[in-house]
Amino acid sequence: MTAELFWLTLTTLLAASLWVPYIVGVNSTPVPQPEGHRPHDVSGTVPWVHRAWRAHLNLLEQFLPFAVIVLIAHLAGVSNAATVWASAAFFGLRVAHAVWMIAGFPTLPLRPLIFTAGWICILVIGGAVLTA
Repeated sequence: MTAELFWLTLTTLLAASLWVPYIVGVNSTPVPQPEGHRPHDVSGTVPWVHRAWRAHLNLLEQFLPFAVIVLIAHLAGVSNAATVWASAAFFGLRVAHAVWMIAGFPTLPLRPLIFTAGWICILVIGGAVLTA
């Protein structure tokens, strides 16, 4: 397994598990919902539960392009220091983003910078693929 696939695997496990804080929060701090209203309306939840939901969605927004470009790089045989570094950095950034968001630390400027840095990691891998 290449290093990029290793980091993709860890990011996949993070994406597959980040729903847990939201579900725990929804079930530990119930909010009255209109009859038959599903999915759960997060607007009335305590703030950390709403942030957990957003952290999961936010990861999924970047996960698809990251996963696809890592798989394209793998299939094209592209692996170098930049792609390894970008893959590892992407995972670390996504963990930091989730922790920062769920914990409710001030949103500016770190959260948008973390998101942007993740996007740059995707572009670095994409650039390596396109220039190979």
